[in-house]
Amino acid sequence: MDTLRQVRETIERHSLLQPGDTVVVGVSGGPDSLCLLHILRQLAPEYDVTLHVGHLNHGIRGAEADEDARYVEALCREWSLPCEIERVDVPDLARERGLAMEETSRQARYAFLGRLARSVSSRTVAVAHNADDQIETVLMHLLRGSGLAGLRGMRPISRMDELRLGNDGRLPPALALIRPLLEVPRADVEAYVREHDLHPRFDRSNLDTTYFRNRLRHELIPLLETYNPNVRAVLRRTAEVVAGDYDLLRDLVLDTWEWVVEEESDEAIVYNLAAWREQPVALQRSLLREGVHRLRASLRNINWVHIDDAVRVAQSGQTGAAATLPAGLLLTLSYDSAILADEGYTPPAKEVPVVAWDIPLAVPGTTPLPGGRWEVDIRRISRDDLPADWQRNPHRYRLYLDAARITGGIALRPRRPGDQIIPLGLGHRQAVRDVMINAKVPQAYRATLPLLVHRDDVVWIAGVRQDERYAITEDTREALIIELRRLSETE
Repeated sequence: MDTLRQVRETIERHSLLQPGDTVVVGVSGGPDSLCLLHILRQLAPEYDVTLHVGHLNHGIRGAEADEDARYVEALCREWSLPCEIERVDVPDLARERGLAMEETSRQARYAFLGRLARSVSSRTVAVAHNADDQIETVLMHLLRGSGLAGLRGMRPISRMDELRLGNDGRLPPALALIRPLLEVPRADVEAYVREHDLHPRFDRSNLDTTYFRNRLRHELIPLLETYNPNVRAVLRRTAEVVAGDYDLLRDLVLDTWEWVVEEESDEAIVYNLAAWREQPVALQRSLLREGVHRLRASLRNINWVHIDDAVRVAQSGQTGAAATLPAGLLLTLSYDSAILADEGYTPPAKEVPVVAWDIPLAVPGTTPLPGGRWEVDIRRISRDDLPADWQRNPHRYRLYLDAARITGGIALRPRRPGDQIIPLGLGHRQAVRDVMINAKVPQAYRATLPLLVHRDDVVWIAGVRQDERYAITEDTREALIIELRRLSETE
């Protein structure tokens, strides 16, 4: 397919350009970025966008790099395009950060393009990754160990705040990173450059096989082609198939996230351990990956092995067990939660509902608890209208019970000496105090944790155990849904 037409199709299919946008184009001076800039310059009037070129001199190749910068600057003058050039000493930066040269160059480049985009009020940054770059990326992830997210490779459009930029921090979520050449093979890029009499710069470091990507490009992929001459097309198609599967799984992850995650902040994510352990292992891994992504904006350098090791700890570990993840994260188990946070994070004292005296409850209705932080909501519904997850009940402070068993008033009160309960599934009485101890309720909460009582029965130790005498059965016709809800600060 004609290269210009292929790029136009990619732009249309993925809505890469929006009318009125200023697009920052990363241009190194090599064949790929020169092809991209030439094509976008032709398409700019059609899509009503303006272009602003950014070139970063990495300070690696001495005089050659300086000549690259002068070349890009002269080309932009000839094509009447604004251009910003910046120089960064990547070798010094790599030593300072303790990173490989490739990774440091990537971080510096995207940080520069992000700053430039903000300075010119741009919402879009365009880079020149082509279809062969996609193949190399998929192979890199495969060899280093990756799940679906890595094996789908790069996407035609992504958010720049998903990039992990080390000391350069996160980029604003409003910035889009687009790859208009992602479906164009490198051979077609090179043919386009020749056809239009463009004269790209040659970067000799692209031949240096001490760099992992270059070894894949010059050694591994040619070897794979001796097994299958069409291996490049096969790997591109595989990435597309995996991307579709990943999107499907991500929808499931986001749906599950809503009820498996109890608390989320910039510092920590708290999973309901029981609800999390109920999920299939693949979904457990994905929920953990999602947590890492939300705390670190990227999963770079965090591979499948890291995630799987942490999941194994969370599946079978005891209270206090921990799994270390890259990027300074730690997954720690409490008696009923898994906490993903920075190493050294100290969780705040857990806020739980407390009562100091008897509080009669409206049935049905809403009853505020003293202190204005919690309320109790009670609804009566038909058994047929119970939510699909009522038996699993992932909500700690929600109770489902047989409405017919309630023949008098109900109330919340604190624990009293001699209180007993018949825990659901146990079949015999236990002291409420012992149930709390076995459930590892911290001692500080045991005296004031609410008990739901009906006449002389303890129906529910809030968030801990339900009495089986009040449980919903096959004979239940109506149910009560009783929920302790924490109010927000603004309510």
